[in-house]
Amino acid sequence: MATEREKMLAGELYAPLDPELVVARDRARDLCQDLNATRERDQDERRRILTDLFGTGGDSVWMQPPFFCDYGSNIQLGQRVFFNFNCVVLDVCEVRVGDFTLFGPGVQIYTAMHPLNAELRRRQEFAKPVEIGSDVWIGGGAIICPGVSIGSKSVIGAGSVVTRSIPAGVFAAGNPCRVIREINE
Repeated sequence: MATEREKMLAGELYAPLDPELVVARDRARDLCQDLNATRERDQDERRRILTDLFGTGGDSVWMQPPFFCDYGSNIQLGQRVFFNFNCVVLDVCEVRVGDFTLFGPGVQIYTAMHPLNAELRRRQEFAKPVEIGSDVWIGGGAIICPGVSIGSKSVIGAGSVVTRSIPAGVFAAGNPCRVIREINE
């Protein structure tokens, strides 16, 4: 029988108050609080925290605190990813980010979903993974919704709400986010 964590990562309905999941979220929130309390001169401490927090990529990520996430361990970062101030990643399911991707301030990435049925929603939730390619730039205040992918070398305009997948090599913006044009330069 699958654990609640295994169900969560598989995108199935799971019980978010499962003790193992509560401990994992508490760990991530403690690490985020530690990270957010560091000063610029504390780069070695930041690197240690980021390496402990993320599944992969903590050794090269460039982070401007504050930063918040649910688990951290479900975030897989490529090389030299940049998060500007005040980003939030609800990593109930896996979040994969390619190399050299840039997040503007206040970007939010959601994987968590909730059943429409109120009775079920009181006890269970589910999630869909998010995948972001390499060399992507996501403008400040953008929201990336569960289950979407963003292709490599695309740019997402500030304030966009990405509700469906975006192909590679395009500029996309708006609410809901839509492709504006191909990037040819």
